[in-house]
Amino acid sequence: MGRIIYLDHASTTPVDSRVLKKMKPYFTGLFANPATRWTSSISQKVDEAVEEARKNVAALINALPEEVIFTSGGTESDNAALKGVAFANRNRGNEIITTPIEHEAVLKVAERLQDFGFVIKYVPVDSEGFVDPDDVKKLITPKTILVSIMHANNEIGTIEPVREIGAVCRERGVFFHTDAVQTVAHIPVDVEQMNIDLLSLSSHKFYGPKGVGALYIRKDVQIVPYMDGGGQEQGFRSGTLNSTGIIGLGEAAKLGKEEQEERESCIKEFRDAFLKKILEEIPAVYLNGPNDDRRLPGNISIVIQGIRNEPLLVALNEKGIIAGGGSACSAGKKNPSHVLEAIGVPEEDLFSVIRITIGKDNKLEDIDFIVENIKEITNQLRALSPFWEE
Repeated sequence: MGRIIYLDHASTTPVDSRVLKKMKPYFTGLFANPATRWTSSISQKVDEAVEEARKNVAALINALPEEVIFTSGGTESDNAALKGVAFANRNRGNEIITTPIEHEAVLKVAERLQDFGFVIKYVPVDSEGFVDPDDVKKLITPKTILVSIMHANNEIGTIEPVREIGAVCRERGVFFHTDAVQTVAHIPVDVEQMNIDLLSLSSHKFYGPKGVGALYIRKDVQIVPYMDGGGQEQGFRSGTLNSTGIIGLGEAAKLGKEEQEERESCIKEFRDAFLKKILEEIPAVYLNGPNDDRRLPGNISIVIQGIRNEPLLVALNEKGIIAGGGSACSAGKKNPSHVLEAIGVPEEDLFSVIRITIGKDNKLEDIDFIVENIKEITNQLRALSPFWEE
């Protein structure tokens, strides 16, 4: 395969070479199970590296190391948070509040909890995907035990006012969970300042390995473990630790904390230059979500009217340009995006969306090439469309 320009970083990121270097010894020589640290010197070294990783993840979000539980990724963390809090606190109430634009790892869990007698309330979002904290406040009742609202949307890049939402929850004595999979290591995340009780993150979204993530659980939060066994991770998540993956996550977290500001600045510069050019070069294109600093630095979600996104993305792929059509976790489905429907994107535009998500290694000098190819393919597709008129 020839030159590749990768623009689907919200889906996944490449493993940083420094992360891979950190992980390599733990595949072979330092392969032992950290649970046997009391009887094995190799296990002790692995355990020390795992705990170093825990400290790095905690530092990234301003938590205590003992409040970080390692998981297999964002989906497991969301499941553990919602189900764990729900079943541990059902004597206090049965209401859970979330939004219609959450990742399916939250929405599907909410649906499942209804089978067990929990009541799910959905706070509305506006045309840019924002939640109004006052709307959350209005939905909270004495029966509400948990609010789960994502830090930033994976499809349209909207950064929610989680600090204000968390303050509302704290004031009303309700636990607050946020899916921060799209924000950790990309923009500042501080669980103390943001009044967060539980937070989900995933390694592969910030240049770490796949199959590993973490759940932050504030030390005074009651939660029922949903995986029973040997009692690893303080009894919250039994099972032999993916120590190599965890060590990679820890290194990615360390680098993310050190380099976050520099990465954010460069990625924003690319985003703004790209968006300006594509809006100038191609008519009938508009942005989904906010066009200001309340948007993820690396996210561009645009509607290109008069075409379908699938043939455009396939044609771009043939040119070596990898982009997305929405959420990677619902890829292959022909149903419209629930996020786009919730913010009121017209029905005729729901399948005309492409998502460009930028990473730390994208180059400004590639923008002209990318936009020229999108423009050329768009013109070809519009010329073939019976529904497109100049």
